Amino acid sequence: MAAGRPERGHDTPVNPSVVFSSTFVGLGSVGEGARGYARFSNPTWEPFEEAVARLEGAEIPALLFSSGMAAVAAALSLVPVGGVLVAPAHAYSGTLGLAQAKGVRGELELRSVDIADTEATVAALDGADVLWVESPTNPMMEVADLPALTAAAHAAGALVVVDNTFSTPLGQRPLSVGADVVVHSATKYLAGHSDVLLGLAVTADDEIRARLLGHRTLHGAIAGPMEAWLGLRGLRTLALRVERSQATAAELARRLEGHPAVRRTRYPGLVSDPGHERAAAQFDGFGSIISIELDDAAAADALVAGLALWLPATSLGGVESTIERRRRHVAEPATVPEGLVRLSVGIENVDDLWADLAQGLDALV
Repeated sequence: MAAGRPERGHDTPVNPSVVFSSTFVGLGSVGEGARGYARFSNPTWEPFEEAVARLEGAEIPALLFSSGMAAVAAALSLVPVGGVLVAPAHAYSGTLGLAQAKGVRGELELRSVDIADTEATVAALDGADVLWVESPTNPMMEVADLPALTAAAHAAGALVVVDNTFSTPLGQRPLSVGADVVVHSATKYLAGHSDVLLGLAVTADDEIRARLLGHRTLHGAIAGPMEAWLGLRGLRTLALRVERSQATAAELARRLEGHPAVRRTRYPGLVSDPGHERAAAQFDGFGSIISIELDDAAAADALVAGLALWLPATSLGGVESTIERRRRHVAEPATVPEGLVRLSVGIENVDDLWADLAQGLDALV
């Protein structure tokens, strides 16, 4: 992946340098495009912003944030005061928590929908200002009809924001079907090594980008230069990591579906999954996240505690495989089953991962 590399020349470095400076020499007026101060811009952010924009199909640079949640907050600021936000009932709990808090304060009206139910979602768009989409949703793995919903939202006069963290730009590129903004928790797959907090927002619209940039600048949600450099370094191996983890996830989902301790396996790559046909039409890959439903919370907790290779940890998208019962988080929606376990498949050997899972599941039968 060549994006974000320095201009070629004899003896020039292959990778961009890290710039540690809180301020920059200024000999003229500070206006649009001036660097001036490190809260406005940093040379180390820019290669990462350029690279992710190219992956998402945008011709203007992305915007790097201090965390995925900071990028989410910037995108939610596009909802005008008193406006209407239509969002999935199942989504990242931080996104839902912020949207709900804004609703309680009267800053917006939140309409929760089953994002996989196109008809119901379209009906909720009347008078809406922003449609928020996760596809697949976290952690229920529901798949939205993104082209249809984008067209309907625009017909209703609403902007469309898509959280593309699960799929990555290698799995889908929402801007290509008309989405206005794409957000990422770059902490996850893009950086890929569970060692930085970063977020990104991508748009093809100059005016929207200016609004998001203004939010980042005034709210101070900026990334450190070292984190930005590490994020770009991680991005270089994104294709390899996703190829490996996605292939492993598909095989693990197939085996999990046949285990007697598993009530249901949620993975759009399975033909039995209700989102499979839609995912096959829209995605370039089915991703590396699997959710399984066990009998109850006790069974789920026992499985997580009984594993040796899988790490009992939150977050996802790293080189290591992680597992957790999602309802252990008090902010998780009550409609998420108590026995639901989310698995983020890493790059370890598939048979090693299965052997660990199988012994844990066998103990529940």
